[in-house]
Amino acid sequence: MDHKEYEKIKAKEWDYAVARIEGIKASKDPFILYRDGRPIIDVKHMMSTSAEIYGNRPAFHVKDAAAGQYVPISYKEAKADMDALGTALIDMGLKGERIGIIGDNCYEWAIAYLASLCGTGIVVPLDKELPAVELENLVKEADVRAIFYTSKFEQTFLNMKQSTKLSFFINMNKEEDQDGILSFKKTVEKGKTLLAGGNHGFVDAIIERDTMSVILFTSGTTGISKGVMLSHGNLVEDIMASPTLLRVNPEDIFFSVLPIHHTYECTCGFLVPLYCGASIAYCEGLKHILKNLQEVKPTMFLCVPLIMENIYKKIWSTARKSGMEKKLRILLKINRFTRKVGIDLVPQKIKDVFGGRMRIMIVGGAAIDPEILRGIQDIGISALQGYGLTECAPICALNPDKAAKDSSAGYIPPGFDIKIVDADPETGIGEICAKGGNVMLGYYNNEENTNEVLKDGWFHTGDLGYLDKDRFVYITGRKKNVIITKNGKNVFPEEIEYYLGKIPYVAECLVWGKDSQETGETLIFASIKVDEEEVKESLGGEYTDQQVFDLLWTEIDKLNDELPLFKRIKKIAIRKTEFEKTTGKKIKRFVEENKTITE
Repeated sequence: MDHKEYEKIKAKEWDYAVARIEGIKASKDPFILYRDGRPIIDVKHMMSTSAEIYGNRPAFHVKDAAAGQYVPISYKEAKADMDALGTALIDMGLKGERIGIIGDNCYEWAIAYLASLCGTGIVVPLDKELPAVELENLVKEADVRAIFYTSKFEQTFLNMKQSTKLSFFINMNKEEDQDGILSFKKTVEKGKTLLAGGNHGFVDAIIERDTMSVILFTSGTTGISKGVMLSHGNLVEDIMASPTLLRVNPEDIFFSVLPIHHTYECTCGFLVPLYCGASIAYCEGLKHILKNLQEVKPTMFLCVPLIMENIYKKIWSTARKSGMEKKLRILLKINRFTRKVGIDLVPQKIKDVFGGRMRIMIVGGAAIDPEILRGIQDIGISALQGYGLTECAPICALNPDKAAKDSSAGYIPPGFDIKIVDADPETGIGEICAKGGNVMLGYYNNEENTNEVLKDGWFHTGDLGYLDKDRFVYITGRKKNVIITKNGKNVFPEEIEYYLGKIPYVAECLVWGKDSQETGETLIFASIKVDEEEVKESLGGEYTDQQVFDLLWTEIDKLNDELPLFKRIKKIAIRKTEFEKTTGKKIKRFVEENKTITE
């Protein structure tokens, strides 16, 4: 492609981006609350304009190894590191190649992603929880030629040298190059030298907005990974659309806990903040969440239900042990109303659990009890649900921060659409289908599966749900998970699991259907992992399995009384070990071992 042709393409992309933002500004949609976004044509353009606008403002907060404190890295510094690393990668012969990244969330991961994506080649984020044999399969499938990694993965990838196309090994922790292993730091320094010498291979690189730029392998509950192909266009559609429903300020600090290779964290907790001039602080690990919250004092926190539930439980467990539970419940109930007139009655020590400045918590990845969202809101923090899939880069819906519906997964962002197909005439529940510039290009080297889910521009999500009169989306379950009884009734296991989860003694559960050998009737079974702390509080320190069984059935009998006959739980199995899960911490629904008692 010659320079003039490229300029024409970029001019068209710019016109589209301007029209996209102008359309948002002119929209009459009452749920579009914020209309001050700027047009961007690709992620590289986003980084360039953010560096110009926000300059010396912090883009990242990273732990200083010597002092053990968070120190800021500015937009200008991050952009300079991105340009330098990209320049070095192209100089190494990696233009147009597939570049893998794996490791804990860190600044180096972020810069490696941006440098690989914004002019070098195709980025392949890899799941750090996968076993070596599966990582090798993915490296082969994606034809990965260079790999960025944190030190603990070094031997894993060196072992693949003979069996894969891997030629470059870049350690994100090492200070110096050694024995053919490149240091991230030294590679960036090399790039800065090349830039100073006039090497513009990266900064002037052509970006093709609508071609494959990311291969992201999903980790589903079925255990079959598919490579989702995303483009710069998919990403910037989400980046421009999502901040219209909730306010993101340059003063905001995002607390990054979820694995950054997932699109939820990557788009919403990494790229969106950089678009809006906010900053990102990386958590040191799950066991450090509460400590890091105190150090960072963030304002924005993306999490999954398990993290939000654990923090919320900790608040109430502490209140119960201190004898303040009843008083706190009354106080928060009153605060629900006084907050509306600007009077906040919540003690600062409760807010300090979240760092003291938390403004918004967004939960995604799975359903959450709306009561927990309301409980967080009573503390004075906006707690919102969102809905997305890797195939949509990932945003499909998000609750507006000033008009949230706690039971809903969210509202459709501007420029996107959702429809329900094959809806039940009584309930309105059918398969959720999504459309928009955020929808993937397809599955990598997998035309058959692509054609199954992409039809006439609509992505068939496999999720079941419905839309309300305001076009907020509600998720009821997964299409492949539905239990169809012998008399034709549909039972959504996720619904029963939600009810079971409200029982205090249930930590986790899995519901499935099984036909009775005696009657042929479809019975509802449940495997339950108990919350041992709650059980001890009820039964005391010494208790038997039978006492736990009876305790659970007392609560399940109450639940069954409120359910129609075909949804009632007939049998339970109490687990003593963890459920087998995906790397995203979702229970594998179709693994038989998850449906049996483990001694």
